[in-house]
Amino acid sequence: MRVTQGTFSFLPDLSDQQIRAQVEYALGRGWAVGIEHTDDPHPRNTYWDMWSLPLFDTRDPAGVVREIDACRREHPQHYVRVSAFDSTRGWETVRLSFLVQRPASEPEFELERTEAEGRTIRYTLRSARKSRVERAAARRDGS
Repeated sequence: MRVTQGTFSFLPDLSDQQIRAQVEYALGRGWAVGIEHTDDPHPRNTYWDMWSLPLFDTRDPAGVVREIDACRREHPQHYVRVSAFDSTRGWETVRLSFLVQRPASEPEFELERTEAEGRTIRYTLRSARKSRVERAAARRDGS
């Protein structure tokens, strides 16, 4: 299963040269670049861990690429995402967001269907792997 989030998500993974070209595109428009990572790519997980503060004043693509590479090295089994923010209207708006790294093995998701009153049907998307909380509890219990 391939997680598809952000721009270019249905294309093959971007090469380092293509990543640099997208960073140059964002910086050329005056957008700030942020780097985030997570081990939980659930579509509703909008709170990824920030690698550092967004690179508001960085105008050198090489500096951004160095930060991307450092995040990839530090978190080799995480998803790493680059987002570009536009603040020209007085608030930060995400203009571009794309994955620059995927773990070797991507998690699977389960779709749970629940019937309710009348003809109401509810769907819940769950990660097929154990959550962080479940893993921590299993370690505590020794299971």
